[in-house]
Amino acid sequence: MLNSVEANNFEALPLLSLNHVSLLCRSVWDSVRFYEDVLGFVSIKRPSSFKFNGAWLYNYGIGIHLIENPSIDDFDTIVEPRPINPKDNHISFQCTDVGLVMRRLQDMGMKYVTAVVEDQGNRVDQVFFHDPDGYMVELCNCENIPIIPLSSCSFKQRLSSFYKSAPAKCGFMENAMMESLSMEMLNISF
Repeated sequence: MLNSVEANNFEALPLLSLNHVSLLCRSVWDSVRFYEDVLGFVSIKRPSSFKFNGAWLYNYGIGIHLIENPSIDDFDTIVEPRPINPKDNHISFQCTDVGLVMRRLQDMGMKYVTAVVEDQGNRVDQVFFHDPDGYMVELCNCENIPIIPLSSCSFKQRLSSFYKSAPAKCGFMENAMMESLSMEMLNISF
């Protein structure tokens, strides 16, 4: 097994993007309805060689692979539904209108929790809720906070990201570089 020092001696793996998230579910039917009706995913064909119940869904450049396991509760020591906790494991999707998301969740009678993240005048609104199997989903306007690699900031500023202290601010050149890199990554030209 590699330790962190040994891992730093190797180049990163040649990854392209996140392809899918695979989730165990009690009922494929219930989960497919949730991911189609609530989140707008579309069922797609999955390989016929699979000898177990499941479903593949796709939208927004990501796949959701559902694997039916009716005895999922045998592995889960929690009998009661888990509280909706924004600090728990979750999958997050960006959305265009958090207010509309909350209204629709209310109309569907779904329980949810909201949170707000603020950084240097930027505000992100978040809505958290569970799928039928208790997996947490977040919908947010996370694009409001710029993505700035810690490596583009000074060491002192990097530390402030890990410890409670003054907010990290990068210089003009670092911000311009990251904006340019972000545009190139998104292949957007003006």
